Amino acid sequence: MGLGACIILIAIGAILTFATDWELDGVDLDLVGLILMAVGIIGTAVYTSILRRRRVVVPPVAPTVTDEERRDLH
Repeated sequence: MGLGACIILIAIGAILTFATDWELDGVDLDLVGLILMAVGIIGTAVYTSILRRRRVVVPPVAPTVTDEERRDLH
């Protein structure tokens, strides 16, 4: 799940929790909204931790050339 999907889950959850007054039999929309927001926040945290780990770049080490190797090249 990408970062965009996590943000969408948070937004939909917030809309269901705070901006609607719908009543459905057997479904608590406030709870569904809170669950969606929690899943979105957890997904965002997991995504950023994976992204942070993936961005660690170790610069390549340049090979060391000794004087003897330089003489051999000429």
